[in-house]
Amino acid sequence: MKSLDSFLYNDFIFSARYRVWRHIVFWLLFTTLWAVFWVVMGAPTSFRRNMFNMSLWIPFFILFSYPLMYWAIPQLLLKGKVMQFFLLILAWGVVLLYTHNGFRTYLYIPMQEAMGFGFIPPKGPQAHSYLSVTTTVASPIIMKFFKLWSIKQRDWMQAQQEKITAELQLLKAQVHPHFLFNTLNNIYSFSLENSPKTPHMILKLSSLLSYMLNDCKAEEVQLEKEIEIMKNYIDLEKERYGNKIEISWDVEGDIKNKFVSPLLMLPFLENAFKHGISEQIEKPWLSVNISVKSDTLRCKITNSKNEFVRYRTNSTGIGINNVKKRLDFIYPDSYELKMHDEGNFFVVSLIVVLTGYMRNPVLLSTVTTQTISA
Repeated sequence: MKSLDSFLYNDFIFSARYRVWRHIVFWLLFTTLWAVFWVVMGAPTSFRRNMFNMSLWIPFFILFSYPLMYWAIPQLLLKGKVMQFFLLILAWGVVLLYTHNGFRTYLYIPMQEAMGFGFIPPKGPQAHSYLSVTTTVASPIIMKFFKLWSIKQRDWMQAQQEKITAELQLLKAQVHPHFLFNTLNNIYSFSLENSPKTPHMILKLSSLLSYMLNDCKAEEVQLEKEIEIMKNYIDLEKERYGNKIEISWDVEGDIKNKFVSPLLMLPFLENAFKHGISEQIEKPWLSVNISVKSDTLRCKITNSKNEFVRYRTNSTGIGINNVKKRLDFIYPDSYELKMHDEGNFFVVSLIVVLTGYMRNPVLLSTVTTQTISA
């Protein structure tokens, strides 16, 4: 049933391959409907006779509908020339009135008389005949308008989607060098000291590079992999700080078979080290709590900081700004981000509805959540 709907909507209606068949089916269907209508209305003619009578009008219908369908609508109406289009319709209606009377008087009725039919329609102007003709002429024009409008809307939406995808790729690409710059700085400082930890750190960095160059090309990655990369990053930073830093790491819930946009949480973690822990004189600390419940991801990152250094929550660097833009693009109305400067520590709280990806948006308000407290 789904494949039939797809064929009727995508192929038969929009494909140029079925153009002739579309017109044949339309006029056959319309002729049949009018024949049934006249029988129901008590016309003194049979269904077969009504079918024949309406088929005689098809060339007339085509003559008056197709110029509007294939020229007036795309060249006037869809280009915003509404006044010119409606003036043309009024003029077309007047021409149709006189042409309709001439067709009935000199072709339609004489043809029926020549064929010896028992009932011959009366000559002269007939309001019901003119109404049926205008209705029939208007129907394919209206259908053509909605078809062209639908195509235009589809093309516009596709263009918007491509624009968003391009912007997301750009934002994601900007995260890579920003993250690598900080990590390479850490490794460089160890290499200057000829530290035996340097090879291990390079191995960790290699894993991160592989993730960024390969996995991050996808729109979504496994949440389990994203969390593993975050843990690797913490291990790299731990090597730099040694026992000077206290780290609490907690992951709760089922993180398997869940998917998330790549590099969504890592910039907040990176920001905690760069702007918080690195500027603290006394023993720094970091707390990371990640939980998944009912397809809702909650991530809370808390880090100590120098109380005299104020975080600018509206502009905390390239990485954070990019994440905010990506969240707006990918999870509109499906995420909640809070950032609080509490003096001697800073808190980032992120809630994301994992099923709220742009292809299947789910409002955050429809999901039962508990606010992550500071």
